[in-house]
Amino acid sequence: MRTLTNLTPLAALAFVLTACSPSNRAAETDNEAPAPMDSLVTAEWLAEHLNDPDLVVLDATVLIEQDEDGGFRTVNGRPNYEAGHIPTAGFADLMGDLSDGDSPYAYTVPSPEDFAAAMGALGVGDDTRVVIYDAYTSSWAARVWWMLRWAGFDNAALLDGGLQAWTDAGYELSTEPSNEPVRTLTPNVRPELIVDRDEVLAAIDQADIEIIDALPEAQYRGETQMYARPGHITSASNVPVFSLLDENGRYKSAEDLAASFSTPTDQRTITYCGGGIAASSLAFAMTRLGYEDVAVYTSSLQEWAADPSNPMVTGAEPGSLND
Repeated sequence: MRTLTNLTPLAALAFVLTACSPSNRAAETDNEAPAPMDSLVTAEWLAEHLNDPDLVVLDATVLIEQDEDGGFRTVNGRPNYEAGHIPTAGFADLMGDLSDGDSPYAYTVPSPEDFAAAMGALGVGDDTRVVIYDAYTSSWAARVWWMLRWAGFDNAALLDGGLQAWTDAGYELSTEPSNEPVRTLTPNVRPELIVDRDEVLAAIDQADIEIIDALPEAQYRGETQMYARPGHITSASNVPVFSLLDENGRYKSAEDLAASFSTPTDQRTITYCGGGIAASSLAFAMTRLGYEDVAVYTSSLQEWAADPSNPMVTGAEPGSLND
């Protein structure tokens, strides 16, 4: 069995990291307003600001194990974190505290109160800034970023290129646990940022709502299958999540990203994938491009494909309910 790092619940990819020594910054006060921060930061920026007293760093890695028969399963990334992470980083557990364990679906968003409590335990508070990364393609980190945005917290960023960018820049790793104090994160939920099955179903025949599938083209067309049925949600177009990244796993330029999307920036858009992970990376990129009304269908095909009454089509075209 071989272990692959940072794959969406669909495909498999890549590996590991670097950084400096832990600090005593948690003892400093958190009263000052956080300094402005872009939603995408470089490894060099993070190294320069790593010991800022209001900056919280989170590792959101989930691992994928590939079996001899070619199948995949997701594995908690905590052992990877404990083996080496960016100094000061805490572990954001998408398979644990950051999901609703009572749901039949993986990565189900917890209640706002439970999410806020879990983030507060990691040191995220109303007056902090947060940088999130994962082991390579940033989709897992983007899911945490999107949930923070859903909870009303906007001062968060992704580390562009993830851990690989950190190690490529020559920074070291740490095995020391985070020493962030527990803080209070006050949820101010934006319910429109996350949609359920019924909202997606209603959107299928609405011309003013765009549905975008973030899965690879072969899965979109139904040539490969990882969920209960092949193909895509009827009327959905396809922007594969990996098309957003360059060969180093970093987000492409704004100009190149904009070419991937054809809808007006003020149009309602719903992204989905298999479990709402890759879809969050699409939503992150669109938000950076100025799209004003993006939502993620977080249960995605793991829920949709399991119910035969939910319309799906195969092939390269979006399809319609009249087909």
